[in-house]
Parts: sequence; structure tokens; C-alpha cells
Amino acid sequence: MPAPAPVRPHDHTVDPDGREDLSLAPVGRNLLTIPLVRRALRSRWYPGILQLPVAAVFGLVAYQLLLGPDAAHDNPGTALMWVLWWPLIPIVFVLVGRFWCAVCPFGALSDLVQKLVGAQRPVPVFLKKYGIWIIDASFLIITWSDHVWGVVESPWGSGVLLLILTTLVIASGAFYQRRTFCRYLCFLGGMAGNYARVGMVELRADSAICKTCTARAVCYNGNDKVAGCPLFSFPRTMDDSANCNLCANCIKSCPNDAIELRVRKPASELWFIRKPQLEQSFLAAAIMGIVLIQNVTMLEVWQDVLDAIERTTGVTSYPVIFTAAFVIAVGLPVALLAGASRLAAARNLESTRMNFARFGYALIPLDVAAHIAHNLFHLLAEGKSVYYTLTALLGGQSDGGSTALVSTGTIQVLQFVLLAVGIVGSLYTARRIAHRRYQTAARRRTTLAPYVAIIGLLGALNVYFFLLPMAMRM
Repeated sequence: MPAPAPVRPHDHTVDPDGREDLSLAPVGRNLLTIPLVRRALRSRWYPGILQLPVAAVFGLVAYQLLLGPDAAHDNPGTALMWVLWWPLIPIVFVLVGRFWCAVCPFGALSDLVQKLVGAQRPVPVFLKKYGIWIIDASFLIITWSDHVWGVVESPWGSGVLLLILTTLVIASGAFYQRRTFCRYLCFLGGMAGNYARVGMVELRADSAICKTCTARAVCYNGNDKVAGCPLFSFPRTMDDSANCNLCANCIKSCPNDAIELRVRKPASELWFIRKPQLEQSFLAAAIMGIVLIQNVTMLEVWQDVLDAIERTTGVTSYPVIFTAAFVIAVGLPVALLAGASRLAAARNLESTRMNFARFGYALIPLDVAAHIAHNLFHLLAEGKSVYYTLTALLGGQSDGGSTALVSTGTIQVLQFVLLAVGIVGSLYTARRIAHRRYQTAARRRTTLAPYVAIIGLLGALNVYFFLLPMAMRM
């Protein structure tokens, strides 16, 4: 099969003139100056050597979900997927950005399909323009489906979800260039992109070196030994981490050693974005709503709420009741952000839409903290279920005791610490955005006030829910 024609970088990246000059951003240590890190990332075995064990575990999980025990608490696939992997994945995003996407079996499968039968068609304009909205919608639909059809509680349901995603990955790899699914369709990729902006590492190019480069964007297009950027990001103009999976292709192909992998202050990227995207801020608000509804439905009092609704309204259909609660929970942060943006618009002379897009990024640190805090309950209160189910799979016997790794009190302390960090992080981010954007102290204060209020309210709601006893998943 002939090699596909090179893709122009500006087809898939934001015009660098529409972004803020990051020359004033603090630059952390370049990890590539550490010989071991440099050798590892430039090795032809990276990231493939990590993809193999991940793919093997993925195969085991899929097999167990589809053909293993029917009960979730007996199924190792359910334990590995929802008790171990799902709670850990946002932590990975915070520590090392979208590194998971470099070793994800879906990405490797897409690459393989492209090599075998790939048509290498350009990404449709529709996906470039509306892909993030599709990601937003799919994230909401999957969350809704989980509660209505019990995807998490059903091993078979979780297995079907993996099969659907696998089918989409294969179709995308067969028709379109690079990792189109990962960039424009993957619901986890959308969340990963937002969370990676809080991450502690960033991959950037040295613009001074790039200005003299004559290699014809080899870091983007690749060469005869190294593939181009799988997520359509051009290192020279890249100023955020949302679409960098640390695959190191650009590090290997750059002939001038212009690529750096830096340690940075968490969340610092959020206040250097000059041209924010409305859909990214909507996703940030929607994720906060998803965390809220996840918390509510995991509370032991949730059944009392259902009973009260039935007594007062006569409605007994759980899908109907949950759908109403879901719309309210997701709509609340979006409405609060829109209301705060309307108030800010009256004071800073910018549109409500622009304020929504700009300050929606300030919710991301609280999103991350609340998400990790919620998942921490499942990881620490049910973590031993991974050991119990794997022991049974291997023919051994477990004592069948408590699944908790630590006490409930310890979990709550950790949750409140995380929420405190998230609240402070969001407040600080909002403040830095306002200070970089507005020159006068009065305009900064009047712009910030409504956002401080909603961050405080959303943080208080999460604190309240974590004070209440939660039900087990497994």
C-alpha cells in the first residue's frame, strides 16, 4: 500500500496567531536531559513494549466480562475495569497527561488496522468542527446508560460497551488517517484532554530552534522510520497538552532536538489559553454535573428519594426519574457557569459566550479533584475485590472478608483533602485568568466574584455528598 501524502499541520491545529504567546510562561526542567528518560523515549521499543502487557490485560478483561461470571462481585473483569482502572486513570492524567492514550489498546488496534487495510482518508470537516461536541454527547450518553441499563453492575453490559468502542476504533482506522477516533470521537479522550491541562508534565518545542528548521515538519508528518503525530498536533505551534499523548514520535523524528518534556506547575496551562473553546468549557461543567449525579445515586439515601418521588408523584419508572435527576445534575453546573458569565459580561464588556468559554477552564481543577475523590471510595473501599476475583480465577480461595483497603474515616479525610486542593486550584485558576486578561483591579474583582461564588457552591455540594454514607459498587 503506498504511503499516504503528508498532512499539512495547519489542517488540524489551531492557528498559532490565535493563541497567547507562551514565552512568559514559566519553563520547568526538561526531563529529556536525564539520560535514562531520553534513551527510553527515543527507543524504538517505546511505547510498544508497554502496549503489549496493557493489551493482554485488556483481552483478559474483555473475555471475563463477556464469558466470565454473571455477577459483578464475582467477575475479575468488572473488578479490574471499574474498581482498579477507572479510579486510577484520572490520577494518571494529572501526573503524566495523556500518557494512557500512548499505551491504550484502542490506539494500538487503530494503528494495526491502518497498516493492514487503512484507506487513509482525510478527517471529515464535520469531525474537525464538531468532534468535541460528539465527545461531550457520548460522555453524557454513556453515563446515562450506565444508570438506566446498569452497565457497570453488569459484566455483560460492560463487555458490550467495549465491543461497541472496539468496532468504532476498527472502522475509524480502516477509513481515516492516524488516530481519528482518539482525537475526535473517544469519550475518554475528551476527558483526558481536559484533565491533561492540569497535568504535571508538558511536551513542547523550542520555538527558536523550530524557526530555523528545514525538515518540512517531520515532527508532524513523520519519516520513513517514525510515524507522524497520531493526534494531529504540530509541536511547533502546540501550546496545550489536550492532544498530546506523549507517544514520543516527534522526539524521535526531530533532527534538531527541539522537543522538550518539561515538569510544570499543575494547572498552569489553564490561565495561558487566550482563545478558549466553548465546547471544552461545556465539557468541564458537564463533568462536574456527572460527578454530582454519580455521588447522589451512590448514596444510601438515594432509595429514600426514589420512594418519596413515587409517593408524591406516582411515577415508578426508574429511567424516567433518573433521566430527570440526570438532566438537573448536569444542567446545574452549566446553568451556574452561564449565569456567572452573564453577570461577568455586564462588568467586563465581553460577551456571555466568551466569559463562559474563558472561565469554564477554571472548573477543571475541581472536576479532577471531585472525580478522583469519588473514585477513591471505590478503589479504597472495594479494592480487595480485585484480589479476591483474580484469586478465584486462578483457582485459589480467598477469605471472602471485607473488600476495604482502609477505613471509611480515612477515605473521607483523603476525599476532603482532594476537594480542598481542587477548590483552591479552581479559585487560583480563575484569579490568574482574570489577572492576565484584565488590567484594572476593579474589573478583575467584579469579573471574579460570580465565579468564586459558583466554585464555592459546587465545592460545598461535593463536600456535603461525601459526608453521607455511600453504597458499594461491587
